Amino acid sequence: MKEKAKGGVFDKLPPTLIRKDNVTLIPEGAVGYLLGPTLALLTNSVLSNYFNKYMSDVLHVNTWASIFFTWLPVISVIFVAVGNVLVGRLMDNIRSRNGKARPLLLVSVPISLAAILLLFIFSPFSPTGTAWHTGVLIRIAVGYNLWFAFAYTMYYTPHASLVSLSTRNSKDRSLLATCSNAALLAAMGLCCMILPFFLKLLFVYDMSGTGIPVFNDEGEIQYYIDEAGAAIYDAQASHDHWKIFAIALILVTLVGVLIEYFFTRERITEEALGKGESENKAALPIGEQAKICLRDRYWIIMMVFFFLYQFGGMIKNVSLNYFCTSMFADSMGNYTVAYGGKLQGTLAIIGAVPTALGMVIALPLANFLGSKSKAIMSGAVVAVAGGAIGMIDPHSFLVVAISFTIKALGATPAMYLSLALLADIFDHQESVNGVRTDGLSMTIYGSIIAGMTGLTTGVLNAVLSVVDYDVSTLQTNEALRAAMPWVFIGAETFCYLGIFLIFTKMDVEKR
Repeated sequence: MKEKAKGGVFDKLPPTLIRKDNVTLIPEGAVGYLLGPTLALLTNSVLSNYFNKYMSDVLHVNTWASIFFTWLPVISVIFVAVGNVLVGRLMDNIRSRNGKARPLLLVSVPISLAAILLLFIFSPFSPTGTAWHTGVLIRIAVGYNLWFAFAYTMYYTPHASLVSLSTRNSKDRSLLATCSNAALLAAMGLCCMILPFFLKLLFVYDMSGTGIPVFNDEGEIQYYIDEAGAAIYDAQASHDHWKIFAIALILVTLVGVLIEYFFTRERITEEALGKGESENKAALPIGEQAKICLRDRYWIIMMVFFFLYQFGGMIKNVSLNYFCTSMFADSMGNYTVAYGGKLQGTLAIIGAVPTALGMVIALPLANFLGSKSKAIMSGAVVAVAGGAIGMIDPHSFLVVAISFTIKALGATPAMYLSLALLADIFDHQESVNGVRTDGLSMTIYGSIIAGMTGLTTGVLNAVLSVVDYDVSTLQTNEALRAAMPWVFIGAETFCYLGIFLIFTKMDVEKR
């Protein structure tokens, strides 16, 4: 008799609402892999893109704790790696009828709540940065690592694993991978396309009358600038508005996680349990998984790809607002966060068109070229060309917009097909070695995803420190304007060049 699987407390959770054995676009793909994750990923998109700016422009941490500002995201990568190892081992050892990844989505919710409370609600505020600053730095450090190393990791690693655990049907996996990656892009799009137009609600102008007034065409005062020409912000009001926004993010995250949990299904996990695999069976040790992975050149190529793809995309995302704010002046010749935010939103909207188009053409392109890897290679060539165009004149918004559009189009095969290609590698490993390395692989993949925010933010902050960035000196900081094109445009371009080169050796789909 087959031993019944025992999942402990996870077996007591409500079951999935997906009953069909075959994958369907509605509701599994559209609701479980697109809508739910879009909402669940929104908070991380906001933190990845704006928390650094919140620290620099509201708390002014870069002026009174510059070392902390530079090194916090870099050091956090260590904790991210630790968090991903823990989550990966949890997944390896869970044998639940509700899956080994889905239950951890729910576990991420209370950790997320604690992190957001520490970052925005429980951190005191003072415009002077004195007396209380040690306490606030501790809260920021704990909250930052609690989010990126544990809360987000506890969500994202299981979330990313669901595609490979959903079904053995490669076509269906490609469909779900497209939906899953579209969710990541949708969350980033909402953050970068919609939120920038409302930045004045989060970075509030000081309208008390100090400074030099700037008028609109109707003769009304828009905001005040200092003697250097930089807009003056009300830090206390900004801090209070971020508190309200943080509460909204918590609620959106909860709804998104619940939707994803109830509208996804782990058919491969269920298959393993049906063959008698129970939670009493020990998970394959990490060392054994590592040996299999390190002997597999396809796996190595894929992990290098994920690093390059995520580094290029994230350094672009975290620097986007700084780039737009520092490179483009308004009609009065002033560089402001509000005007830069509008252009940031405009760029994101422009880039959304080829991104949405790519969701439709990525899989047909792979079928036309004969493999997902060839589609990714061809896209990398387009992305490199787009980046080269942007470096011709990074001070021209038109040139940058054209560059951004071409790069976005070139990135789409990598966006939508990479998780399906990784699942093909798991199948190849299983056919060769008799086992899959989902646990270790998704641990490393999750570490790359979660840790990349800290790594790229650290790189950005190092550049900002070198060029003496301060929001009050935007008007005169030419060193900042010289550096930002290489950060925003150049870094991603070189990453796609690397992707093209390594994928010349990727032919796992022929095996």
